Order: sequence, then structure tokens, then C-alpha cells
Amino acid sequence: MSAHNPQQMLGMLNALVQPWNDAVADPAKAQQQVLTRLLQIYAQTDYGKQHNAAQISTREDYRRAFPVATYEDFKPLIQRVMAGEVNLLLNEPPIGWAITRGTTKGESKFIPMTPTDLKMRISASRAMVNFVLQTQRFDLFQGVNLNLNFPSVVGKVKVGDREVEYGYSSGIYTKYVSASTPIRSVPSQNEIDALGGGKTQRDWDARFELAYEKCKGQNVTLVGGVAPTAVLFGRYLKRKHGVYPKDLWKTQIMTLGSVPGINTRYQPVLNALYGAAAIREIYGATEGMFGQQRDERRAWVPNYDLFFFEVETRSGVKMLHEMRAGEMGSLVVSTPVLARYKIGDTLRAFQPPYFRCIGRERWFTPILYAWEEFQSFNLGRL
Repeated sequence: MSAHNPQQMLGMLNALVQPWNDAVADPAKAQQQVLTRLLQIYAQTDYGKQHNAAQISTREDYRRAFPVATYEDFKPLIQRVMAGEVNLLLNEPPIGWAITRGTTKGESKFIPMTPTDLKMRISASRAMVNFVLQTQRFDLFQGVNLNLNFPSVVGKVKVGDREVEYGYSSGIYTKYVSASTPIRSVPSQNEIDALGGGKTQRDWDARFELAYEKCKGQNVTLVGGVAPTAVLFGRYLKRKHGVYPKDLWKTQIMTLGSVPGINTRYQPVLNALYGAAAIREIYGATEGMFGQQRDERRAWVPNYDLFFFEVETRSGVKMLHEMRAGEMGSLVVSTPVLARYKIGDTLRAFQPPYFRCIGRERWFTPILYAWEEFQSFNLGRL
């Protein structure tokens, strides 16, 4: 893709976001198409056959046949897949295993990543692509993406008669899919992986030093990854080299995820470190990339063309796009790997099609969200 041919680039960029825009314009139609596609995948797995996936065509039948399930429910099945029963949950062999940075009851979650699932993660680039389309800043692609992602390889697990590497989903995504996005990531994921999968301060200092050395002479136009890591890197540069990222680069946009409050609580410190870069939130997890910020409004828009979204609310289970402004609920997402998976996040709906993840599903999450909105003087505004 050449930044010197805007018309060619315009066509390629529009092709990346048009399915998303079409789905947002008619989410009910898009969600039915996604359900049909997912049921075809589930029908090829033992789990799907147990729940008669091949005989299901409507969302009502889907809800009756497939129970809402948490990671603890899926964990015994995932362990059997890791032991070699691949067809139990998957319709194709896994090409990697992602682990969570957080924990479930003190243990990291293991999520298999299939080729189909991995290709869907390119959707995270839609936040950056939409920014370019809206601003016409095609020169963004003449720079590089500052890669602050976690390692894609931490260890190995045995799957059947072969070993499969496991690592963090953001690193696996960058390693396999970044070649399909129109901007190069520096340092490369292989260079990050070569430093090992440690989580100590020393390990992170080594990764940050690698990023500094590889990027200090580059035109960094994009910063992507985990918001807290971007903050830590900026502070590392000041502590170690006496400079802020804004002293080295003219970053145009930061596409960040992993925590609530990126556009409110994190925005002041990010702009203080990196300058007046646009901030775009990515809503994703180890299980998939579920939405991204589409414009200046400080909330993300679901990938209705890729995943099937339900939500448990006080009034019962409904489709995500059926939520009313101000309503909150617990997300239930269906992916190519996990059917009706209760991810454990609390969402708040704004005017369609905008949402925020306000935190993990705990009784005090709405109270904490309201307090942070008050402290940041945002008060629920987009």
C-alpha cells in the first residue's frame, strides 16, 4: 500500500471498514448473518453437535439450545482440547494459545486461537483506518507503529502429538496479523519474543529499551497496545533517557485498550507524555476484538459483522443493539471458539451505536464508574 497513491489507498481503506459500517447501520440483519455463520462452525464441533447446532436457525432457538457459560464452565472442555481432543470445541486446529494477563480465581485463562479467529482480530485496525479516512492523513502510513505489546510466546503446551506455543493475545495478533495492516510495527514481535516472557520490572525495562533503540530514529505516527503499558513506557523514557515520547515523535494517533476510562481517566497523562495525539479506544480481550472507537465520540462501536452479542440485563437477556441509552448489563459474546460466553464485563449503553466497558462484573462497578466520571469531570458525556 503506497501513501503516494491516495485513490488506491482510499479504496483499500474503505474496504476494511465498509462491512463494519454496514453492520452498524442494520445490526439486527448483521447479527442474524453472524449467528448463521457461527452455527455452521459449531455444527462441526462435538460441543455444537451436543447442542444441535445444525438444526438451529433463530436466536430464540440458539438461546434455548446453548446455555450461557463462563470460563469455569468451559475450562474442563478447554483442558481436553489441550490434551488433544481438538474437535471438542474447534472446527480447525489451533495455531496458538492465548493467556490472560489477569486471572480467574488466581489462574491465567487459556484460550485457543484458530486461523478464523485470528483473521477476525484485524478488526482492531478499524479505529486507525477510520481516523485516516476522516482526517485524510495518509502520511500516517509513512511512519511506523510503536509496538509495546506483550510477548506472543511465553511457553508451550501439548496438543495431541505436537507442542503449541502460548502467549499473550496482543502479541499473537501482532505476530500473525500485522502483515495484513497498512503500517509496520517496530520493534517486530519476533524481537520482543526473543527477550522472553518474564513479567518483572527488569523484563519490562528490557522491552522498553528495545522499543526506544528501534524507534528513536523512526517516524512514529501510531502507538498501539495496552494503555497502562503506554504510560509506563513514557515514564521509562523520562527516567532512563530524560525525554518524553512527545520529544522524539509527532504521534498522530494512539489506539489503546485493556482498561476502562482510556478517554477520560487515562487521556490527560497520555497526552502529557505523547503530545496532542488522537486517542481511540479498542475494546478487546483474550477472547477477541469486539469493538473500537469510530470517531471523536469517546466510546466504542461493536463489530456487529464479526461476533454475536447478547447482554444480561435486569430485564433479562437481550441483544446488545437492543439496549437503551443508560442501560447496563453483562456481556455475553459468541465467537468462533466459544458459544454464548459470559466474559465478565459490565457494559453501559449510550446513544446507538456507542458503548463503554465500565469494568468487571462486580456489584460496585457502577458506583466506581460514576465516581470516576465525576472525578474526571466527564459526567457521562461522549
